[in-house]
Amino acid sequence: MTEVIAPADAGDCARALAAAAGARRTLRIEGAGTKAYLGDGVATDAVLSTRLLAGIVDHVPADLTVTVLGGTALSTVQRVLASAGQFLPLDPPRPDRATVGGIIAANSNGFGRLRYGGVRDLLIGTTVALADGTLARAGGRVVKNVAGYDLNKLFTGSLGTLGVIVEATLKVLPLPRAAAIAEVRTARAADAFHVADALLRTSLRPTALVVDGYGGAWRLLVAAAGERAVVERAMLEVARRAEEVGGVVDRSDDPGTVLAPLRDMASWARHGAVVRAALPLAATGAYAERAARSEAVSRVVADAGSGIVRVHARGDESGVIAAADALLAAAGIVGGSAQVERREPALRSRLRAWPTPPPGVALMRRIKEAFDPNGILEPGRSPIG
Repeated sequence: MTEVIAPADAGDCARALAAAAGARRTLRIEGAGTKAYLGDGVATDAVLSTRLLAGIVDHVPADLTVTVLGGTALSTVQRVLASAGQFLPLDPPRPDRATVGGIIAANSNGFGRLRYGGVRDLLIGTTVALADGTLARAGGRVVKNVAGYDLNKLFTGSLGTLGVIVEATLKVLPLPRAAAIAEVRTARAADAFHVADALLRTSLRPTALVVDGYGGAWRLLVAAAGERAVVERAMLEVARRAEEVGGVVDRSDDPGTVLAPLRDMASWARHGAVVRAALPLAATGAYAERAARSEAVSRVVADAGSGIVRVHARGDESGVIAAADALLAAAGIVGGSAQVERREPALRSRLRAWPTPPPGVALMRRIKEAFDPNGILEPGRSPIG
């Protein structure tokens, strides 16, 4: 059985990393384990769990900031903030379990990124335990601060390969007074993306624009939040745009419930493989439509506001691998990038997360060597191995 190390505080975490580095023992960093499927992670000598590094350190409602320990579940943070009429505008997969440190390490952005920005935009301060046993601090606890090199962005998306995020300070916002979501059912993918593009060009600032394709059907989900009058205006505009393409519109006042299955696609798509592509917005519609034509593809979910497209392929192994290879190649052709975000265990040896090294991998390796010279943190989790 793999040893589990559960440090009690930041200093204890730093000491545990230093001890592992000195003994050249590899470590997997684990929050709630909601993103354990990412990358080509290999077996390690031990697991370092952040479960004891949990709790609210500081919440200053007037400054619109909250500081939390890395192992704190996002749902816990949201409950505390809600009591003060505020929220943290992050909507990653599994928000009931996902920890703040894990969300930052995985750069786990949801559909709300369109309106509120991503993890990098909301993170203003971090404390990270490093492999040499020190604690590195970046940023601060106020929205306006200057701290030299922006290490916050460096650790965002680092997948635990550079250090352990033990504390984070993030921007919060007032809770919206109203929210709604419109579902526009269209006959063609092009119609759904046409409406999405038209809405992006307005001043409505929707909180989500998601195109969902499955079983030959397409729908556009448009979420809005804010003052009630603003939400109603957004819903009216969606209806008007949908009428132009012959779309059928339904409405719900619970965007979270409607969007959760799509946001969590990689979590429930355990069979086959999920390819995640990051594309220029202009190429998103054509890519999604082409992906859906593959017999191996069962679902396409496109964030029409950011160019992130997830495609679920399933069936026999050869068909899934062929579909994944085609999707990876197609993303590169249009100037984007793609990775295999998740695949079933039987495919792991034949389908790597990054079949070809992404741009900048040489620089990534140099940074890794500077922060973790013994290579003990999360081997195989990132493109650098």
